[in-house]
Amino acid sequence: MSDLDAHLLIVDDDERIRDLLRKFLMRNGFLVSVARDAEHARRILSGLDFDLIVLDVMMPGEDGVSLTRALRETHETPILLLTAKGDTEDRIQGLEAGADDYLAKPFEPKELLLRINAILRRMPEVPEAETVPKILHLGPIRYDIERGEMWQGEEIVRLTATESQLMRIFSACPGEPVSRTKLVEDLGRDRGQAQERAVDVQITRLRRKIESNPKQPRYLQTVRGAGYMLAPD
Repeated sequence: MSDLDAHLLIVDDDERIRDLLRKFLMRNGFLVSVARDAEHARRILSGLDFDLIVLDVMMPGEDGVSLTRALRETHETPILLLTAKGDTEDRIQGLEAGADDYLAKPFEPKELLLRINAILRRMPEVPEAETVPKILHLGPIRYDIERGEMWQGEEIVRLTATESQLMRIFSACPGEPVSRTKLVEDLGRDRGQAQERAVDVQITRLRRKIESNPKQPRYLQTVRGAGYMLAPD
């Protein structure tokens, strides 16, 4: 996806931050809309589609984590959380709610730009022409590798940008374990235990969508000492 094509929604109750981020991101080629709180964001999202949402966690009324959880019921749009909280548990809570990444305040605008571009690069590309689909079967779940789509019967299974990228990584080498370190690198994130734990959270969320019993995974297995492995039928 080209930066010039991407339309971002910035949700922050601080008018100064909203204005600074809007101007900075527009200078870097993005289309940018802003919302002052969760209610305002909901109204905008009811009429417009976005490529990514930059969402502040600490807002009056409905907070960013709660809004993320609600949006994930109907939207696949990538979400980047901005948080002033330093506790890793708070950030994990945001990822569990469905966020694709987080950035702690204060931050350098360039780092925000890098995070946004990394998330957008993880979004599946729309195929230019019809191709013969290559399908992986995970029990009642079908995963179309070419399209990056997951189906259960006639219903599509909604995947976040990060979940979609994880499926692409695993489907490229079914039956082979992929280390947590490699997953962190392939997702475009900095190395470190915190990021590896964030990957664990994303794996847990993905299992809920493909496993009949996520606590005893059949298809997205943990390989002791080696990482995670996709084991299709």
